[in-house]
Amino acid sequence: MPTRRYDDPCGIARALDAVGDRWALLVVRELIFGPKRFSQLRDGLGSVSPNVLSQRLRDLEDGGLVRRDALDPPAGVAVYKLTPRGLALQPILLELGRWGSQQPLPAAGELSASAVLLALKTVFEPADDVNAIVALRIDGDWFRVTIAAGSIDIVHGRSSGPAVTLETDAATLRSVAFGREPIAAAERDGRLTAGGDRELAERFTRMFPVSDGQPTA
Repeated sequence: MPTRRYDDPCGIARALDAVGDRWALLVVRELIFGPKRFSQLRDGLGSVSPNVLSQRLRDLEDGGLVRRDALDPPAGVAVYKLTPRGLALQPILLELGRWGSQQPLPAAGELSASAVLLALKTVFEPADDVNAIVALRIDGDWFRVTIAAGSIDIVHGRSSGPAVTLETDAATLRSVAFGREPIAAAERDGRLTAGGDRELAERFTRMFPVSDGQPTA
C-alpha cells in the first residue's frame, strides 16, 4: 500500500492515498500510451531508483491502477500496463500539465516520449480545417496521431496510409513541435525524417503554441 495515507474521507485525499506518493503519477504518465517493460519505465523516469520504482509499481497494482502482463510470443517479456481505472487518470494528468506549465522549467533535463506526447495534447490548438492522421516514430516506437473535428487523439501503434510521417527522437520532436526550430533544420542535422504532405507537416508543428509565459516543454 502507499506509504502515506490521510485517513480523510474527502475525495481528493482518497485520490492522493492512491497516487500521491512520489513517482506514482509519473509512472502512470509513462504507461498512458501502452505497456512498458521495467527497464523502459526506468529510462522514461530518469533518476528513479529500481527499489523505488518497484515499490510504486506494487502500490499501483494493489490499488488496481496497474497490472502485469506479458508480450505475445516469441518475446514473452513481462510488461506493466494501465487498467481502465489507471487510464481514467489521463484527463487529470492533462489538467495537471496545463497547471504545471506555468511553473519555471528546470535548468536541465529531457522529456520522455510519453511526456512529450502528453504535452502535445495539453497545448493542442486545433486547426478547424485539418482532419488527418500523422504517424510519429519516436526513438523507434510508432504512434498514431489523429486530428479530427478540432480534437487530437494519440495511440501507440502503426498507422495505415498517414498523411504525414515524422521519424525522430523525443528531444527533437519537443524542439520542433514547440517552435524552437523548424522541421528543415532538424532534417539537415539528420535528427528528423519527414514524409508525406510537407505543408501539413509544417501546419502540424504549429498546432502546439507555447507562449513566453507558458514554458510547457
